[in-house]
Amino acid sequence: MQNSIYIAQSLDGYIAGKNGELDWLMSIPNPEGSDYGFAEFMKGIDALVMGRNTFEMVVSFGQWPYTVPVFVPSTTLNELPEGYEDKAGLIKGTPREIIASLKEKGHSNLYIDGGHTIHSFLKEDLIDEIIITTASIILGGGIPLFPELENNIDLELISTEKLGPQLVKDTYKRKR
Repeated sequence: MQNSIYIAQSLDGYIAGKNGELDWLMSIPNPEGSDYGFAEFMKGIDALVMGRNTFEMVVSFGQWPYTVPVFVPSTTLNELPEGYEDKAGLIKGTPREIIASLKEKGHSNLYIDGGHTIHSFLKEDLIDEIIITTASIILGGGIPLFPELENNIDLELISTEKLGPQLVKDTYKRKR
């Protein structure tokens, strides 16, 4: 089983602004309309574990971008919005229980997305790969990518790629 994070952050380590806003991401010029390798990344993913806040934000975009099953861990949602029942499902449990449940369903390559969800998987040392695209903007506050951890998580830098004048994508693997 491989659990991966694919995410953008500001230079000072925030994945969203102080009010959860992502407008800073849209301010980065992208004249070619590149997805910066996201489609290629998704070819190796067979399920997505997406936090409730991120799920609600994606739903607000009005267009569902995923072709793999999406599982939303939530203690507050009892049902998905109408029209999304065939696109996503609710899942309960700790990160370890979620992984076990998805493994039992035949999933082996998970994409973990959403601030609180990422934090909970990192705290239990359940992330194997982290792909971070860092934007050359300083937000000065917001939702941090990384939580406080009890123990270090040792990583190996696999690659670094410059994506134009304002983005750098780094790929790390967990050293075990």
